[in-house]
Amino acid sequence: MRPAISLRHLSLPAVMAGFVAVLVGYTSSAAIIFQAAAAAGATPLQIGSWLSMLGLGMGITSLGLSLYYRTPILTAWSTPGAALLVTSLPGTSINEAIGVFIFASGLILLCGVTGLFARLMDYIPQAISAAMLAGILLRFGLDAFASLQVNFVLSAAMGLVYLVTRRYLARYAIVLTLLAGLAIAALQGNIHLSQQPLAFAMPEFITPHFSWSTLLGIGVPFFVVTMASQNAPGIATLKAAGYHVPTSPLISWTALTALLLAPFGGFSVCIAAITAAICMGPDVHPNPQRRYMAAVAAGVFYLLAGLFGGVIGMLFSALPVALIHTIAGLALLGTIAGSLQRALQDEKQRDAALIAFLITASGVTLLGVGSAFWGIIGGAIAHIILSLPQRPAKSAD
Repeated sequence: MRPAISLRHLSLPAVMAGFVAVLVGYTSSAAIIFQAAAAAGATPLQIGSWLSMLGLGMGITSLGLSLYYRTPILTAWSTPGAALLVTSLPGTSINEAIGVFIFASGLILLCGVTGLFARLMDYIPQAISAAMLAGILLRFGLDAFASLQVNFVLSAAMGLVYLVTRRYLARYAIVLTLLAGLAIAALQGNIHLSQQPLAFAMPEFITPHFSWSTLLGIGVPFFVVTMASQNAPGIATLKAAGYHVPTSPLISWTALTALLLAPFGGFSVCIAAITAAICMGPDVHPNPQRRYMAAVAAGVFYLLAGLFGGVIGMLFSALPVALIHTIAGLALLGTIAGSLQRALQDEKQRDAALIAFLITASGVTLLGVGSAFWGIIGGAIAHIILSLPQRPAKSAD
């Protein structure tokens, strides 16, 4: 039975976790979205429209799914899919690009409605899912400390504030660390705000055009990459955090939203993995059943980002990279630790989980598909082989 919705579940740590999740999402990959839209021949106004649709789509789905399931379900665009589009769309008309978005979203919706994707995810052991999540998040933890080379004063001060507040004000550690980082960055003169006024980018309908060459050459790879490198890690992240939500409805609702927004440039809406993990950590709330409010807060920030289209990306880009990397890594420390603990606690699955972790952390890309997918595949293969029955030893005569 789902707990009742209550405003008492909303707290400052939850709001800040939602803000940091959206901040990390936009600052880490908004530039890729710009590149993908430009590769399709989109004008600056159309690019703003695309980002508006993506923000609104992610905001609506994050709010709706999180409130309905009382679970921190965060959605995101497909960053691996966007990276594929950057290299695949040049030479393709914007109308054909819209056709690709509709085609791929339709295939994902089919997977959700038929339950094929859910059945596949049920066969993945929790230890491997947790190991995959830890492998994804490892880079963020490393980047937090690598930022010491970029801006030692900023990153070291944020780390010190985090440790002190983690000891005495654990629930507000990330909040106070972010505020300290913003204050130091401002004193250093490292916050560079754009002079461009905030504006709402009006949605622009683009007539889709379908051709076999683009659907097979771009649409099918885009579908595979989105499912393997975004939705699969997203579902695995939920399970690794202990949230068991029906998979098919999540895939279906996000795919349907993307399908409706595709003619306006909303190329994908998927289940988030990395940013969702920020909303699932113990810093949000000691009670896991109350952490859904962090995703709800993120949904509100997504909606605000959607209202201002591309300008929000410029606002986020005003912050120094070292601040973004440091706050993201510190916010994910608890989730990384919990994922590693769940991955390695079962001795029988430890080797398979370690293989999944290392493959995912390696960042390897094979056949255009990211390391998260291959981490799950490698871990699953190792689990199957290592679980085979042993032959009974022959007794000596």
